[in-house]
Amino acid sequence: MEERILYLDCLSGISGDMTIGALLDLGLDREAFLTELKEVPVEGYRLKIEKNQKNGITGVDFDVIIESSGAVHGKGHHHHSQEHSDHGHDNHKHHTEDAHSHGHHGHGHGEQVVEHHHRNLKDIEKLIDESALGESVKNMSKEIFMHVAKAEAKIHDKPIEEVHFHEVGAIDSIVDIIGVAILIHQLNPDKIISSPLHIGTGFVKCAHGKIPVPAPATLEILKGIPVYSTGIRSELVTPTGAAIVKVLADEFADTPLMEIENIGYGLGTKDLEITNVLRMMVGKKKV
Repeated sequence: MEERILYLDCLSGISGDMTIGALLDLGLDREAFLTELKEVPVEGYRLKIEKNQKNGITGVDFDVIIESSGAVHGKGHHHHSQEHSDHGHDNHKHHTEDAHSHGHHGHGHGEQVVEHHHRNLKDIEKLIDESALGESVKNMSKEIFMHVAKAEAKIHDKPIEEVHFHEVGAIDSIVDIIGVAILIHQLNPDKIISSPLHIGTGFVKCAHGKIPVPAPATLEILKGIPVYSTGIRSELVTPTGAAIVKVLADEFADTPLMEIENIGYGLGTKDLEITNVLRMMVGKKKV
């Protein structure tokens, strides 16, 4: 009997878009993925999916490009106020995913979501539940969102239902999280193993001033997960990335004994001392 294993090699951290890029690079059905993603009632964005290179390594560059108020925002574009100038898409589309929660508390309802509207966890769960997604995709998506929401509630010392924050309401996080769930369901591995997570260090700017890396919400999500740092002064793990790996991984270990069948690379956007990619391997192991 054989077991099919998906191994996440988080050598340069993890984010939502890098996860989708790596899964698509494994050769999963892109059209089926896009068709299923359209079942989610969110508008105001388009996707960029293209083969690209990072340090000479070819992989998939996945980006959610927000189209609202006549402006187009994707990786490399800081699409919020100047107070977040260090928090745009400089690395792996972050913070569209995190620190915009700080100081941006408002509610956004309805299907026409523009980037400065915010939702709480109940809004997100309703959006997922009312979509035509399969049950396992819905459940995985909601579990990932729950980890992010719980962490933000703890950091801000608020009940979970009172947390209105950007990353759980942001279009790109909705797409990233549900997109990952769709692709994992499509791949359907018997087991998912992740490497320990490489986290960065230093500080990033947000509405509250400079906050440490990993961001407090990220660190909260990473409880119980083996992490390490090599001193790279950059944010390598996003809250969304941390929540994704927390839900996906059955265990954390070095590369397991397996026969590798397929390899995928999801590209980040940072230029670091190390290659900014998330590597995935699919392999089989006799059990």
